[in-house]
Amino acid sequence: MRAHSTKDQSKYSLDYQKNSIRDYCKRNKLELINLFEDDGESSYTFDRPDWIALEDFIKKHKGKVQYLIVMDHDRFSRNLPEALNKISHLEMKFGIKVLATNEPIDLDPSDPNVFMTRAFKYMMANNELFNIRRRTSAGIRQALESGRFVNRAPFGYKNVKAEGGKGFIVIDEERSFIVKKTFRDFLMGHPFGQICKEARALGFTYSGNSAIPCILNNHLYAGLIKVLARKQTPEKIIPGIHQPIISETEFWRAQESLGNIKPIKCMPVDEVPLRGILTCTCGLNMTAGKSKGKRKYYNYYRCRVHNNLNFSAIKVHNQLDKILDLCNFKPEQTTYIAEKAKERMNEALAERTQRVAIKIKELEEINRKIEKNEERFMEDMIEPETYRKWHKKFQIQKALLTEEINSLTRNRHEKLEKLFQVHPYLTSLKSIFQKATVRQKHHYYAGCSNVGSHIA
Repeated sequence: MRAHSTKDQSKYSLDYQKNSIRDYCKRNKLELINLFEDDGESSYTFDRPDWIALEDFIKKHKGKVQYLIVMDHDRFSRNLPEALNKISHLEMKFGIKVLATNEPIDLDPSDPNVFMTRAFKYMMANNELFNIRRRTSAGIRQALESGRFVNRAPFGYKNVKAEGGKGFIVIDEERSFIVKKTFRDFLMGHPFGQICKEARALGFTYSGNSAIPCILNNHLYAGLIKVLARKQTPEKIIPGIHQPIISETEFWRAQESLGNIKPIKCMPVDEVPLRGILTCTCGLNMTAGKSKGKRKYYNYYRCRVHNNLNFSAIKVHNQLDKILDLCNFKPEQTTYIAEKAKERMNEALAERTQRVAIKIKELEEINRKIEKNEERFMEDMIEPETYRKWHKKFQIQKALLTEEINSLTRNRHEKLEKLFQVHPYLTSLKSIFQKATVRQKHHYYAGCSNVGSHIA
């Protein structure tokens, strides 16, 4: 009886180890009751299926099993304390003697020299395993820092290998559209439940309440790779060599909606949205405060260094409004923008119409394939398993094409009308500011910080 793991990459083949155990039993006139192997499992832990089966076998045949023969002690375990505890447990509870094929049958396990020899072997095996893990971890990190993702591909991608054997990920064309739709629906304000239901109808395989957030939080879809912090090296996000499914803009917009973007250091409030944006002539960002007047409190901005100078928030905001009025487009500019926008919109609608026509032809072809597959099944030309395989594949393709056609044709002309409704507001910086939330105002000011943002 013995334990083995191919995952530990032994220098001995599986057949060699089996034969060695058989020869050992034969030389020592032991009856070989059964053979066990931990194929593909790490010997660092005893919580592995085949080892559990071995222990169940020992319990079932208690008294009959007297020896547990292993090829070598590093095949038994690579965890020093666990190995010694397990040997002691087997000896005390079941009266079983654990021996390696290079140990004599009459070995005395209670001999201190035997204990030291075994402990040294387990320690060396434990150390080797830690080195393997360290090298593997370092190799994965090096690959990530070079922009190559080597772990299991997330939904929408698939793992492939280059000619040199290096692994990377490529877009899974049949699934990537579901990822695009998930981000698009989320940014449009659809609830997680609805997004998940529609995604599963198209072939989404993730389950659980965190399924959709897992997609939305994954940097890989934007062509980015997150390298986690390590010791003194901070966490960083770098461009990957794989193709993105969505744009970086969509990804970061989703992160902001999810609340994953770290808040700015100086949180804006309605009364003083310029707090932390205005800069003094000394270069420091200005804070805000209140001063008590005769009837009420008044907001002001001030520098932390030049704290003897207070600037009325009302006056500062009025000055900014004047600047925004000066930044508005002229009537001829507004007309030009409207004409160009209409021209580009019509071009986009024409392109969409062409794409819809192509997708409709593809959908018709898929429907023909579905009918042909059903005919072949009804005429007993293909097996049920083959029919189900192709039927599922065609149905997924049909669902993806249907959803894409609906997406391309949805509200095409309404979008053009809406563009002209909001056009006057989009070409007026002041109107954009007035309709913005306080957080949006803060970012708005930050983007215009080069225009009159210093106070002396």
